[in-house]
Amino acid sequence: MTDAEYMLEALKEARKAYDLGEIPIGAVIVKDDEIISRHHNRRELDHDATAHAEILVIREACEILDRWRLTGCTLYVTIEPCPMCAGAIINSRIDRVVYGSSDYKGGAVESLFNVLTHPGLNHEPEILSGVMADECSQIMKDFFKERRKNKEKYPRG
Repeated sequence: MTDAEYMLEALKEARKAYDLGEIPIGAVIVKDDEIISRHHNRRELDHDATAHAEILVIREACEILDRWRLTGCTLYVTIEPCPMCAGAIINSRIDRVVYGSSDYKGGAVESLFNVLTHPGLNHEPEILSGVMADECSQIMKDFFKERRKNKEKYPRG
């Protein structure tokens, strides 16, 4: 499969999050041309501030591979990872990160911070950004537009 095809799979996960009222970010981890883990944001459902799509796929991939080092793996995520997720990417030794759209308010790969390429860290994954950026950005725009329109449906807790 191509990067775009894997990103489509991450977008399917983002759609699941959208349908659940979660911020629509989806992620998949690929090893040896096979998706081994897929998740979407679940912060509201799980009442867990760390339940970002990237964290959830990393946890599951570690369980599946029975190791904490995810060398040989590629992470596909619809939106640029935040600082927490970027740290988890470094710590799990993911070889490659592919993301769709930038996050100019919280991105920690290239937008606000450059965590994954910070000099002196013990791991530096390959990065590819902008894969299906329009589609990845649009689902976020649609979600927040709907949320603003239906404030009472999605109270902040």
